[in-house]
Amino acid sequence: MTITQLQYVLAVAEHKNFTLAAEKCFVTQPTLSMQIQKIEEELNILIFDRTKKPIQLTEIGQKIVNQAKNIVNEADRIKDIVEQQKGFIGGEFRLGIIPTIMPTLLPMFLNNFIKKYPKVKLLIEELNTDEIIVKLKNGHLDAAIAATPLEDEKIKEIVLYFEPFVAYIPEQHANFQKDEIEVADLNINEILLLQDGHCFRDGILNLCKNGTDVEQNNFQIQSGSFETLIKLADEGLGTTLLPYLHTLDLKDSDKLKLRNFKEPKPAREVSLIYPKSELKMQIIDALRSTIAGVVKGAIVFQNVQIISPLHQKK
Repeated sequence: MTITQLQYVLAVAEHKNFTLAAEKCFVTQPTLSMQIQKIEEELNILIFDRTKKPIQLTEIGQKIVNQAKNIVNEADRIKDIVEQQKGFIGGEFRLGIIPTIMPTLLPMFLNNFIKKYPKVKLLIEELNTDEIIVKLKNGHLDAAIAATPLEDEKIKEIVLYFEPFVAYIPEQHANFQKDEIEVADLNINEILLLQDGHCFRDGILNLCKNGTDVEQNNFQIQSGSFETLIKLADEGLGTTLLPYLHTLDLKDSDKLKLRNFKEPKPAREVSLIYPKSELKMQIIDALRSTIAGVVKGAIVFQNVQIISPLHQKK
C-alpha cells in the first residue's frame, strides 16, 4: 500500500462519498475506487460498507483509518524535517481565527508577517471554536487563534496574551456612575449577548456563573456583531461586554461608556493552537513571535482572572 492510497481512504472516510472524495483528491472516481479496492484486496478485508448511504466505515475500517491518519501525518513530518533543516519558512499555511478575535488582531500582525515571511502563503479562515477543533483534527488547518484553555489532549496551546473583558454601559444605567465595576454589579439578564456558538458568549455566562439560565427578553438577538450590541445598548435595551482590543477602535463618545473591572480583571486567554503532531512548527513559531511583538505594547495587563471559554454543561 502507498501513502496516496491511504490519503484516498481518509478522504472517503471524511466525506462518506466516493465521488466527492475523488474531487477533493483531484482524481477521477474510478481511479480512487480502484486504489481503495487494491488495499482491501491486499488486506483481505472491507474498509467501507458500501451498502449503507452515506457510506460507513466497517469496524476494522475505523481502526485502519485511525492508523492511516498517524501514517500520513508522519509522512508529512519527513517533509517538515527537511524544510526545518534547510531553515525554510514558506509554503501554504492554513490558519483559522475565531470571529471575536479576527477583526482586531489580524490587522495588527498580518502586514508585518507577510513582509517578514514572503514565502509563506497564508490561507486564513474565520471559524468558530468547534469548527476549528474539527478542522485541526482532520488536518484541514495547520493552526488557529482561539480563546483557551480548550482542555483537549489532541491540541497544543501557546498563550499569546490575556485580554480583559470591558463593560459597555449606557448613560442611563446605574453602573454608568461608577469608575470601575465588579462582577457582582452585573445582571446577566441585562447583558446583550452574542448568538450561540460564540465562545465569548460562553465566557460571559461563565463569568456571571449563570450557566444557561438566561431569562428570555421580549426580543432575541441573532447577531455575531459587537457593533449591533453597542447600538442596542445605546437604545437603552441593556449593557454588553466587549473584548479589550475591540474597545480601542471605538469612537471617543462611545469610549466614555466603557467601564473596566476591578483587579483581578476577568479576561480571556488567547492562544495559538495546533495539532499534537506539531507539523510546520517553523511557521507556527514565526506567527507566535510576530503576534507577540505587536500585542506587547497594546496589552499590558498582568493581574487577571482567566474565564473559561467552554460551554459549561449542567
